[in-house]
Amino acid sequence: MNRLTITRPDDWHVHFRDGAEMQSVVAFSAKRFSRAIVMPNLEPPVVTVGQALAYRQRIVDSLPAKSRFQPLMTLYLTDNTTASEVTAASENDQMYAAKLYPAGATTHSNDGVTDIKNIYSLCEAMAAAKLPLLVHGEDTDPAVDVFDREKKFIDQVLAPLTQKFPELRVVLEHVTTRDAVEFVRNSGNNIAATITAHHLLLDRNAMFDGGIKPHYFCLPVLKRGSHRDTLLDAATGGEKRFFLGTDSAPHARSQKESACGCAGIFSAHAAIEFYAQVFEAAGALDKLEAFASFHGADFYGLPRNDETITLVREPWTVPEYYDFGDDKLVPLMAGETIEWRLDETED
Repeated sequence: MNRLTITRPDDWHVHFRDGAEMQSVVAFSAKRFSRAIVMPNLEPPVVTVGQALAYRQRIVDSLPAKSRFQPLMTLYLTDNTTASEVTAASENDQMYAAKLYPAGATTHSNDGVTDIKNIYSLCEAMAAAKLPLLVHGEDTDPAVDVFDREKKFIDQVLAPLTQKFPELRVVLEHVTTRDAVEFVRNSGNNIAATITAHHLLLDRNAMFDGGIKPHYFCLPVLKRGSHRDTLLDAATGGEKRFFLGTDSAPHARSQKESACGCAGIFSAHAAIEFYAQVFEAAGALDKLEAFASFHGADFYGLPRNDETITLVREPWTVPEYYDFGDDKLVPLMAGETIEWRLDETED
């Protein structure tokens, strides 16, 4: 197969940052996706509906001319978020979810939730309003091994939460372990998960191949190969509660290549191409459309897109960097060859 046409996909988890940095990257997503759930972990975070709508307008203003890309906005939950703010989000047609960051779990999460019990009233309101809760599922106890934080969070926080609020719609973001996949598989239809391209392409050895590779450092961190195999099985197996979420997270090169490098992998420049490469290697190209274009829309209760995109088998080399505001941005697989290219002549 040298050409693959699928329904235009959606990205159910992306970071755009803000200002000049956001303007440098948003077009990559707009070329490939129809819609994207936009993460609210700016500095300062997006903690009100008003802030989310203002951020949405900045994104729209940065889109290429004639783009029909739709940013789907989210609310950043804190210990001080009120039930009325959650209700306001559920009643606004530009707001699609609320995001739980355990405080200190990842980039710009210090304002996140310090104890899950602090947002029980919010979860009750979200369950009643059917507003999805998007979860960065990692325990933040420094005594917990970094490779065990996802499992510990599921066991100690997420499982009890979903038992207490059985109607709450939950997306466990960027799953990385067999434990997370099995949790979703064993849960009801109100529990789903996103899977990134980089967690399908790489295991933790990639971070240390020939030396420390800061551009492969992300949170949750890459896991061992056996966990990646389970992610591949879930993504390519046609299971409806697993869907595409890139977690594309740009950082300036100077912030990645430093004494304390930032966590995040930028993949938006070739997001759907990466997934195509993964699915082809697994002999499952016929399953890519459902994973990328149907499952997420169905879970969020949104119509499937009516446009298509085409990928062509035409190897190309990823640039060593892209401009990123006043700095540079090193993309996933910089300097390496990708076998599939987005056919931009159809735009």
